[in-house]
Amino acid sequence: MREREVERKLVTAVKKMGGQCLKFVSLGNDGMPDRIVLLPGGKVGFVEVKKHGLRPRPLQLYRHRELQKLGFQVHVLDDPKQIDDILKQVGGDTTAAIPASSLSGIRD
Repeated sequence: MREREVERKLVTAVKKMGGQCLKFVSLGNDGMPDRIVLLPGGKVGFVEVKKHGLRPRPLQLYRHRELQKLGFQVHVLDDPKQIDDILKQVGGDTTAAIPASSLSGIRD
């Protein structure tokens, strides 16, 4: 599965939980994770998305360690089957999605 497809599934799962999965661009800081996951209750995690079987580059691993030293969770996602587990670790209850009816009036 392509990286873009894995990333799209992550975004969809986070939205179903009532959270946001923001593309993370940090100018001048190459190697930062691809996404910031923001879940209800103030839960935050970073996710590096990879094509199945690929691992982070050395600079990416260095950035991951920097964020972890600050107390943030950093996850590497290369298979959609990992999404539920990652979201549970970030602190979300993957079974407690916000009903779509309560999101009316909220724009993407």
